[in-house]
Amino acid sequence: MAEKLQTFVWEGADRRGARISGETEAKSLTLAKADLRRQGITPLKVKKKAAPLFTQRKQAILTKDIAVFSRQLATMLSAGVPLVQSLDIVARGHENASMRELVDNIRSDVESGTSLSEALRKHPLQFDALYCNLVQAGEQAGVLETLLHKIADYKEKTESLKAKIKKALFYPTAVIVVAVIVTAILLIFVVPQFEDLFSGFGADLPAFTKMVINLSEFFQDYWWVMAGGIMGVVYGFSAAKKRSVAMQEGLDRMSLKIPVVGNILNKAAIARFCRTLSTMFAAGVPLVEALDSVAGAVGNVVYRQATEKIRDEVATGQQLQTTLQQSGLFPNLVIQMVAIGEESGSLDAMLGKVADFFEEEVDNLVDSLTSLLEPLIMSVLGILVGGLVVSMYLPIFKLGSAI
Repeated sequence: MAEKLQTFVWEGADRRGARISGETEAKSLTLAKADLRRQGITPLKVKKKAAPLFTQRKQAILTKDIAVFSRQLATMLSAGVPLVQSLDIVARGHENASMRELVDNIRSDVESGTSLSEALRKHPLQFDALYCNLVQAGEQAGVLETLLHKIADYKEKTESLKAKIKKALFYPTAVIVVAVIVTAILLIFVVPQFEDLFSGFGADLPAFTKMVINLSEFFQDYWWVMAGGIMGVVYGFSAAKKRSVAMQEGLDRMSLKIPVVGNILNKAAIARFCRTLSTMFAAGVPLVEALDSVAGAVGNVVYRQATEKIRDEVATGQQLQTTLQQSGLFPNLVIQMVAIGEESGSLDAMLGKVADFFEEEVDNLVDSLTSLLEPLIMSVLGILVGGLVVSMYLPIFKLGSAI
């Protein structure tokens, strides 16, 4: 792995003997001194620059950062800017310190003679095999800027698709969390105040009110157990999901069967399959090799396993449309468009059109789901909170009618 550049503070004398000072970047102290001598400067004192007392906290590198990087680099190369200079400009213009460091490392590798695809492969967390394979295909065909534009399009549309799915799941989750918090506050802090008031009535309370008071007393005594239990379940579930492949596969299969949401996830997986295969095939990647990358990009174990089976069958000489039909996962529209693409020699264009169609379908389904859930969630929230309020006022109404 290439050494990182370090910043050195130096003092020296120029060719006329005048004292000068400044900063320079190099991989080691020896290289820093050698660089100064090449510039005609006699180094008198060179030392590594001390880190600031308060350093800026590094941000995580997100997928959207990679998409922006791809678009910027493609634009620079299309304008005729050399690759190393393009990487330098992109790095300096990024606000994320972690992304700047990543691009600087890639630039250093490229500057030392490494190809861009090989430099990217050193950072698998940010650049997956699909990304690196596309860049390598662009380098070999001499159309790197064109492929980078395609990669940027692919990343942007994939992120847009993910955002739509998150939008469908975030709203109900947020409302449920708020409902639980509001209910807990009412039971722990508000209901006890009414309980003190009711204790002076000297009359039997309605059954509904007694039930809520008993529930409130339970929450007051064991709220910490319930909170700890919920946190433990959430942590245990997330830890088990990360470590257990069987659990991940089970959740993937189950998620596709959830009413409404399963339909969205199915269409999203089909859209990713078509978009990825279209991008790979347009880059000149052989179909079997392209399907290998597609299997890792569909985002669901059911479609991943189906894609791997399709890849194996295509490798034996079967047509893609036949293997898609045999999988039983792809609708007739996809199969017919693939058949037309194979016959006309425009498979990448047909797959792109199918991907556009299913991405739009996902967008419409998400909007429909949100519209459907809004009144349903508000009704549940109203019944939950309203029921607690009514239970507290029932004794007051009963007392008023007795008077």
